[in-house]
Amino acid sequence: MLVRGLVEPVLLGAALFLVAGTLDYWQAWVLLAVAALSTAIPTAYLARTNPVALERRQSAGPTAETRLVQKVSMAGWWLSLAGMLIVGALDRRFDWSDVPVAVCLIGDALVAAGLGLGMLVLIQNSHAAATVRVEQGQEVIAAGFYGLVRHPMYTGNVLIMLGIPLALGSYWGLVFFIPGLIVLALRIRDEEKLLLEELAGYSEYAQKVRYRLVPYMW
Repeated sequence: MLVRGLVEPVLLGAALFLVAGTLDYWQAWVLLAVAALSTAIPTAYLARTNPVALERRQSAGPTAETRLVQKVSMAGWWLSLAGMLIVGALDRRFDWSDVPVAVCLIGDALVAAGLGLGMLVLIQNSHAAATVRVEQGQEVIAAGFYGLVRHPMYTGNVLIMLGIPLALGSYWGLVFFIPGLIVLALRIRDEEKLLLEELAGYSEYAQKVRYRLVPYMW
């Protein structure tokens, strides 16, 4: 996990700077730093306090899923993220957007909030795996963020999707936000079918906490 945490930002940065055609891309440098810091501290905490929960988060992506809908939705979500990053870097190369510094920093704040929320949710719910499944001994969590929405981890994902294009200084990257949101909604609907069938008490919890993703909206 330590090697992965060191290698992934380097590979991501290399891809961004290669597509942008320059290292003079302060938005990308700041985004990489924000992402690294927002995950490193919580990851170190979980590695000491709950390494099993952290390990569950390491297996992610379409191939790790067991349900077809989840494979398709995860592939769509990863493609949306890739599209944001690629278009954001191309935007820097060809100067398509003129995004104020303040807006870029707001994007960084959204990314930090989304990543931080994901880690806090994992601390609250050690069964919050990266793949859709019900673990043996898993119970419904109704406190903390789960008292506001039923899928706070995905709420963090929404903040990340909204923040990445802005952080990279690209309005065009926001084109991928809606497709990413749609596949995330499909993933949630299918996940809830599984939870209603296999997780005791989830039906009562769903009646108590009405909103899935965003309070007072959906």
